[in-house]
Amino acid sequence: MKELLDRLGLIARISGGSWEPMLREADTLELARSGDARIAVAGHGEIIRTAPKELARALHELAIVVMRHGAVDRVTWQVAGRTLELEPLPAAAAAVVGGEEPKDLEELAARLVVEALGGSLAVDGDALRVVV
Repeated sequence: MKELLDRLGLIARISGGSWEPMLREADTLELARSGDARIAVAGHGEIIRTAPKELARALHELAIVVMRHGAVDRVTWQVAGRTLELEPLPAAAAAVVGGEEPKDLEELAARLVVEALGGSLAVDGDALRVVV
């Protein structure tokens, strides 16, 4: 229940324009690593100025949402500097993370965090492309 209230609070702060993230440098490859064995990470990162804790959680949440709604057991973040692509992206999951079927609180929170930090999310074929 506490995590749900935390996410709702974050969504409210971002939507209300009162979220003030603590920015510092972080490597995009490290941000994609979650410690969850079901989420693989490959590629090469880039040092960016961001809110590392919040962005790492958002990337983890996006991967979980894709597995849950796409009925896949494992996903991979392909990292190329500031661009991260999550694969595979089944059609059912693409509809959720692409915003066509907004039915997941974690996806909403993750999208708002990425966008509030100046990034973007888009479905690109069979991958979710996140630019940070």
